[in-house]
Amino acid sequence: MEKLIFEMSAKGYENIFLPEENLNIEFNIDKNLLKAETLDLPEVGELDIIRHYTRLSQLNYSIDTNFYPLGSCTMKYNPKINEEISAYSEFKDLHPYMPEHSVQGILKVMYDLQNYLIDISGLSAVTLLPSAGAHGELAGNFIMAKYFKVKGEEQRKIMLIPDSAHGTNPASTVMAGFKPVQITSDENGYIDIEQLKPYLNDELAGIMITQPNTLGIFDPNFHIIAKMIHEAGGLVYMDGANMNAMLGHVKPGDIGADVMHFNLHKTFSTPHGMGGPGSGPVAVRDFLVEFLPIPIVEKRGENYKLNYDIKHTIGNIKEGYGNIGVIIRALVYFLSLGQVGLKETTDIAVLNAAYMKAKLTKKYHIKYKTLTKHEFVLDNKYQEEKGIRTLDIAKRLLDYGYHAPTIYFPLIVHEAIMIEPTESESKKTIDEFIDIMLKIADEAETDPELVKTAPHNLHFKRFDETRAAKQPILRWKK
Repeated sequence: MEKLIFEMSAKGYENIFLPEENLNIEFNIDKNLLKAETLDLPEVGELDIIRHYTRLSQLNYSIDTNFYPLGSCTMKYNPKINEEISAYSEFKDLHPYMPEHSVQGILKVMYDLQNYLIDISGLSAVTLLPSAGAHGELAGNFIMAKYFKVKGEEQRKIMLIPDSAHGTNPASTVMAGFKPVQITSDENGYIDIEQLKPYLNDELAGIMITQPNTLGIFDPNFHIIAKMIHEAGGLVYMDGANMNAMLGHVKPGDIGADVMHFNLHKTFSTPHGMGGPGSGPVAVRDFLVEFLPIPIVEKRGENYKLNYDIKHTIGNIKEGYGNIGVIIRALVYFLSLGQVGLKETTDIAVLNAAYMKAKLTKKYHIKYKTLTKHEFVLDNKYQEEKGIRTLDIAKRLLDYGYHAPTIYFPLIVHEAIMIEPTESESKKTIDEFIDIMLKIADEAETDPELVKTAPHNLHFKRFDETRAAKQPILRWKK
C-alpha cells in the first residue's frame, strides 16, 4: 500500500537549501520558519518526493489510460491537437485585460466560436462568459428574470422542471428568484403534457427541459410543449448538456427553445467529468439579445471589439471573457471536424450507446423501454434478488480495471446505472466492457458475496462512504 508523504518522513531529511548568509538579509525570512518541525511538515529528500508523486500519478485513472462509461458526463477523448494549440504562448501568455487592439487574434477566436454556436443552436446570439454548465443555467435564468422584469410581468415566478432534467436546474431557478415545480415523466420517459396544463397562466415563467433527457430519451413532444408555454406567455429553456446526441440533426431554436446553454467541455472536447475546467456558453433568441451579460465580442469593419453597451444586460457574471482554454479547444474541435464530422460524432455516439444497450439488457433491467440516444439507464432489478446493489456492481467493475458508470442518477430510476460510451470508443473497447458487465451479472448470480465485497484487487478496499462524508479527515495528525 502506498504510504502518505507524512509516513515517509524521516528526521533530518531535507530538500530545500538556501544560503545561510541570506536567510535574514536578502529574503528576510525567520530561520525558525524553515524548520520542518516548526511547520510540522514531512521531512523527505527530493528524490523521495519525486518518486512518491510519480507513483501516485501512475495510480490516476484518466481518459488517456482507459474507458470512462460515465453517463451524463460525456467523457470523450480530448484530441491532443486541442491541447497543443491551446498551449501556444500566443494564447496562454495573454493577460485578460490587455488593450483590444493588441489581442485581435483571441477576439477573433471568440467571435468565430460564437458564430459556430449560433449556427448550431438556431438562435440569434451567444455569450461565452459562463464557466460551467450550471453557471450557464444560472445566466439563462437571470436573463429570463430580467426579461419579465422589463416587461412588467414580475408575477411570473413558476418554472416547470421535468423530473428527467439535470439536477442543477432547480437550484439555478431558485437563485434567479423563480419557484421550481416538478413535472413527472410518463411511462415512456417523456414529459407528461397533461401535468403542464394547470400552470399555463400569467404566473408561468417557463420550463427548463434537458433534451435529450437524463434517461437518454429525446422527447418528440418538445415543439408541442414549447408552443403551449409560448402561448401562455412563458419562455423555454433547453439544457444543452446532451448536445452530443443532436449535433447536425436538430437545432434547438427550430423546435422552440428561447434560451439554452452548451457544455463546451462535454460536447466539444475538454472532458471534465464532474470537476475541472468548464465552459457553458448561453445562446438566446433575438428578443433576448439585449439581456445578455457583458461583454460580447463583435466585429466592426476589420476589427473585433468587446461590446459593453447592452441595453438591459444582466451585467458581468464572470471576471475576464470566459474560460479561454476551453474556448480555444472547442474552436479547434470545430475546425478539425467540420460540419460533416460534427454530425458524424453524434451518429457514432448514438450507435455505440444503442449497441451497448442491446447487449447489456440481456442481463440487466431497464425501466424505460423507449428508444434512447447517446446514453441509457439500467438498474439492478435482476441482481437485487441476490442482495446485490448498484454500488456493488460499480465496485466490482473497479477490479476489472474500469471506472464505474454514473450510479444513483437520475433519481427517477431506482438503483440507476447510467452509461454513456461516447463516439470516441472503438467497438473493441465497447465489446470488452460489455463482456465484463455480463461477467459481473453472472457472478452476482453464482457468487454474490464476491460482488458484495468488491473491490478485491485495488490498493484500498471498500470505504465507509457515509462516514467519510459525515466525518471527513482533512488534515494529517500524528
